[in-house]
Amino acid sequence: MTTPASGSRSPIRWVPSLYFVQGMQFFVVMLIAGLMFKNMGVPNDQIARWTGLLGLAWAFKPLWSPFLEMARSKKLIVVAMQFTSAAGLALMALALQMPMYFAASIAVFFVLAYASATHDIACDGLYMASLSEKQQAAYAGWQGAFFNASKFLTLGGLLVLAGHLETRFGVFNAWSAIFVLLAAVLAALASYNAWALPGTLNTEHTDLTVAGVWQTLMEVVQDFLQKPGIWLSILFIVLFRFAEGQVQTIGPLFLIEPRAQGGLGLTTEQVGGIYGTVGTGAFLVGSILGGYFTSWLSLRRAMPVLIVAMAVPNAVFYYLASAAPTDMLHIGSAVALEMFGYGFGFVGMILFIMQAVAPGRFQTAHYALGSGVMQLGFIISKTISGDIQISMGYEHFFLWTIACGVPALVLMAFVKFPAPQAAAP
Repeated sequence: MTTPASGSRSPIRWVPSLYFVQGMQFFVVMLIAGLMFKNMGVPNDQIARWTGLLGLAWAFKPLWSPFLEMARSKKLIVVAMQFTSAAGLALMALALQMPMYFAASIAVFFVLAYASATHDIACDGLYMASLSEKQQAAYAGWQGAFFNASKFLTLGGLLVLAGHLETRFGVFNAWSAIFVLLAAVLAALASYNAWALPGTLNTEHTDLTVAGVWQTLMEVVQDFLQKPGIWLSILFIVLFRFAEGQVQTIGPLFLIEPRAQGGLGLTTEQVGGIYGTVGTGAFLVGSILGGYFTSWLSLRRAMPVLIVAMAVPNAVFYYLASAAPTDMLHIGSAVALEMFGYGFGFVGMILFIMQAVAPGRFQTAHYALGSGVMQLGFIISKTISGDIQISMGYEHFFLWTIACGVPALVLMAFVKFPAPQAAAP
């Protein structure tokens, strides 16, 4: 077993910066890209289709993660991916000034997506290899806090700044400036992490070969697909996220869409302010309460409530599309309710994969595969959401997403759940 690095450097010096970068890379690709393209006049179907394809990096990362075990140092991979992303962000600033800006920026986003997904693998591996189990638990709160702090920065600070710059310098120049700023921040953090991260060597797997890793990977996948009821579980995971992928893609675009086209006509700055403050806070509160609720009731009994909670965002956006409120307090309260329901319900899928899909011989690897299936379900629905919305219009589209949650609720009755653990005497 790999020995955690004792080193003189406290984990508090590197855990926050490591997971802040992890979150920043992810949110730039999966959240910021769509809102930026919307302000540039790209149609919803193109935004949904191409940003959906970007998400495949996180869906398929379990397939190349075993090969990273062959590297002697996960720190080297982490730092290399951070500098790669910093360079990619700088290239994005240039791509947005090109005549074929959309094709060029999508190409850069693909590099950023796969660098970020690879970074995630090495980042988590470095965390586990460098800390004891007790330390892992102690710093888990810092890990989650700084990952979500990056969401606050991207959806709050950067989006608000982008909206402010758009009114002064135009959309394309504003976003080029944003990506230059992001590149500088990430390069600075990568330089810091190159110094601060523990240089833990991967001595446990230095004898691995490509052929050996491939054989193990095939064994892991085969064992996963032979689990009792696994295909029904895979279908349940995909259906659980089918409505979510659509509404989480189109919802923010609807907020920016001009009222003449059926949207709410908010500015980039207003959307950033809502999601970066009350939206993020409501999501965190919902996630925490959803976890306690499921722990209290057991996953099987809590799941119907969690599925219904996942429909709250769909109902909220249907209400906003039909009522078309104009005051920001009204809209902000609705978005807070949306994000609370999303956070509360999403806990159900994480725990389902952890407790019903992952257990067995290759628990960690099967959790990664289950998470990949979950991401794939999100990507499938995200990719087609723009075409559906354009054909239906916003109001009928959000009504459609409410209906999309029903199959998961029905299928829940046939899916295998873990037996509730007996209470300790």
